[in-house]
Parts: sequence; structure tokens; C-alpha cells
Amino acid sequence: MLTMPTTVIACIITGVVMLIIGFPLGVVYRKKVSEHEISSAEDEAKRIINEAIKSAESKKREALLEAKEEIHANRAEHEREVKERRQELQKQERRLQQKEESLDKKTEAIEKKNEQLGKKLTDLDAARQEVALIKRSQLEMLEKISGYTIEEAKAYLIQNIESEVTHEAALKIKEVEAKYKDEADQKAREYISLAIQRCAADHVAEATISVVPLPNDEMKGRIIGREGRNIRSIENLTGVDLIIDDTPEAITVSSFDPVRREIARLALEKLIIDGRIHPSRIEEMVEKARREVDATIKAEGERAVLETGVRGLHPEIVKLIGRMKYRTSYGQNILNHSIEVAHIAGLLASELGVDVATAKRAGLLHDLGKAVDHEIEGSHIQIGVDLARRYKESEAVIHAIEAHHGDVEAKTIIACIVQAADTISAARPGARRENIENYIKRLEKLEELTNSFHGVESSYAIQAGREIRIMVKPDEVSEDEMVLLSREIAKKIEDELEYPGQIKVNLLRETRAVEYAK
Repeated sequence: MLTMPTTVIACIITGVVMLIIGFPLGVVYRKKVSEHEISSAEDEAKRIINEAIKSAESKKREALLEAKEEIHANRAEHEREVKERRQELQKQERRLQQKEESLDKKTEAIEKKNEQLGKKLTDLDAARQEVALIKRSQLEMLEKISGYTIEEAKAYLIQNIESEVTHEAALKIKEVEAKYKDEADQKAREYISLAIQRCAADHVAEATISVVPLPNDEMKGRIIGREGRNIRSIENLTGVDLIIDDTPEAITVSSFDPVRREIARLALEKLIIDGRIHPSRIEEMVEKARREVDATIKAEGERAVLETGVRGLHPEIVKLIGRMKYRTSYGQNILNHSIEVAHIAGLLASELGVDVATAKRAGLLHDLGKAVDHEIEGSHIQIGVDLARRYKESEAVIHAIEAHHGDVEAKTIIACIVQAADTISAARPGARRENIENYIKRLEKLEELTNSFHGVESSYAIQAGREIRIMVKPDEVSEDEMVLLSREIAKKIEDELEYPGQIKVNLLRETRAVEYAK
């Protein structure tokens, strides 16, 4: 059997003894450490609690302070509102008191007036009774003096008055007969001239009216509009006269100015197709029609230039040439006449051996002034010369324009050729009608005269010249001034124009208010 060494046993015993002794010591040490940590934790807890208590008390004081300030502010606001309400109540009380005093004064005044009226009525009744007594006594006295009763006196007076009235009536009848005999010739002339004018309107109807077809007769009422506002808007915007009569499914557009008539016709056709007919839509369609007519004018000018072979014209001159499509002279279309003169002048120049291009150019432009002669004062020759010079035409062309009616002596062969070509074109059978030209000139002169007055915005001659419709500026001419202005215009027409029958001066004043909702 093996045995351990004594030293080993001793070491083991020593270790066991040390373990037995160290364990209680470790327990005691750990206990002391735990007690120290618990004490530190308690101190920290007390410190945190104290700080929390201090913070809570501080916040409590702050909350109390804020609450007091808010209470003070609310109290001040409340006192201010109470003060304002008290002042308002005092004002209302003063106003009511003033009204009561005023009513008391008025009541007293009314009572005084009633007393005065009562006295006056009493006095009036007494006076009436007195007058009745005086009248009765005077009648009795008159009956005694005259020896006639009231009925007999009436009969006597009536008899005398009848004899005198019969004599006066006979004299008056003779005077009236003489007066009307003197005026009969004058009246007859007026009636005959008026009839002649109406007849003349029928003869020129072909040149001054356009007919717009309608899908049905119900459309007439829609074009007229409520209280005539639609037809009035169309007539005012375009310057034409719309004639809506018993003609089935048709409306007649009347105006001596073919440009206005064409604009009105196109606008009506667009409105009929669109179906929405009211003043704002009418303005939109009239503006579209104007743009279409402007495009047509440009296209017609380009067609004339292309047809005659004239090149290098200024774009504004091309537009003026296109405007001649809507201009007539003696019943002859000026654009067709100018194209015809250009062709004839070219043929003559070719035969004579001179510059064909210049001859055609002068022939096409010889009546250029007629495109705007109703807008610019002066003869169409002078206007044409000024326009040609403004747009840098050659002196040969300008001289031909100036000399084509013999106002100045023709100094070049081109000018002579244009004179001859113009005469040939105008002299061919059926080319011109003098009465149409004079008629249109009279209407243009009528519009020019009325436009010269202050406050007139625009004017349109309608009804074959028997009426001039004038739009005045509402901010310059009042309703009372319209009466005086119409008399002045009528007087000036009588003094300066010669015309058959009579002309109705019709002034229109329209105000508008426009705003946009955004």
C-alpha cells in the first residue's frame, strides 16, 4: 500500500485550514462592500429625490406665476370689453335720446300744423258760405236789372256766341284753305321725291344687298334676340342694315359698302352654323369674319399680281389691290377694271415697242387711290400718287397714275397708253352705270359729314340713304346732348347735301361694363 509523503499531507491540511479560515473572512468582506454600496445608493436616491422636489417646487412656482399672469391678462381684456360695451351702450342711449327728442319736436310741429290747418279749414268753410250768399244775392240783383232769368240769359248768350263763332269759323276755314293751297305744291314735291327715292332703292338693290339663307324661319327669332339685342348688336358692329321680313328662310343684308356687307354675311353664316347666338358670340364671329375678309383681300391682290405678271410690288400695295375687289366705280368692279387696263396697256405697249412690264404695272396701279378714297380725304388720283410715292414706285408709274384722267399733261408714252387703256376698259358696253356711282358717293359723303362731329364714334348710311345710324361715345355725349347733336347733324345735312326726300338721323348710345372672374 502506498502512502503519501508527510509534506504533501501537511500542505493539504494547511490548505484546508486556510480555506476554512478564509471563507468567513470573505463573507465578512463582501458584506461590508455590499453595505457600502447600499449606503451609496441610498445617498444617491436621497439626492435625486431632493433635486426632484426642488425642481417640482420651481415648476409649481412658475406655473402659479403664469396662471396669475394669464388671469390678470384675461381680467384686463374682460374689463376692456366691458368698458367698450358700456361706451357703445351709452352711445346708443344718447342716439335714442336724440331720436326721441327729434320725434317729440316733430310731433309738436305736426300738432301745430294740424291746428293751423283746422283753423284754415274753418275759415275756408266760412268764406265759402259767404261767397255763396254774395253770389246768390248778385244773381237775384242781375235778374231784377236785366229782366231775364238765369236760363233765359244762358239762351241769349249762346245765341250771340253761335253767330259770332259761325263767322269766325268761316274766316278760319278760308284762311286754312289758302294756307294749304300754298303748301300743297311743296308737299307734293316731297311726296314725289320720297317715292322716287324708294323706287331708286329697288333699282340699286342688286348692288347693295346680300341674301343669307336660313335653315328655318325659327332662326329669324334667334337672330333678332330678346328685345332685339342680337340684331342690334350685329348692326352696330358691322354697320349694315338687317332686313327680316316675310321672305321664307332668308335674311337680307343691306349696305352700300360691300366690305361691311361681306363681313356681316360671313358672320351671320357662322352664327347660323354654330347655333349659339348672343352678343359676345356675335362679336367673336364678326371679328373672325373680318379676318377672313382680310385674308380674301390679300389673296385677291396676289391673284391680280400673278394674273398680270407684275413683279416686285410692295406687300402693302398688294393688299390695296386686293381691297379693290370690294370697290366699284360707276357700277364697274375696280379690281377687274385694273386687271383689264393692265392687260390692254401691255398689248398697246407691245405693239408700240415700249416697256411692257412698266405699262402693265402702271395700268394695274392707276386706280390704286380708289382702294382707300373713302377713308382718306382727297381725289383718288392724288391718293394713288401719294401711295405710289410712299412705296417707292418709279416716276414713270407715278406720272401715269397722275395723268390717267388728264388732270396733268401726259409727258410719257406709258402715261398715254394708260389713258387709252383706261378709256377702252370703261367705254366697252355695259361696263359702267353712272347712277350707282353717284348714289354711293352721296352715301359716303353722308357718313363723312356725320363723322366730323365731336363725340361720334362711327356712322353708317342704311336704308338706301334714307337713314344715317350714328354710334356716339357714351363718355363724351350724354343722353340730353344726343337731342341737340341730332338736330345739329340734321341741320348740317340739310345745308351741305343734296338728296331726294328726307334722311332720318338715328343716334345710338350704348354703355358696357365688363369684368373677368379669376
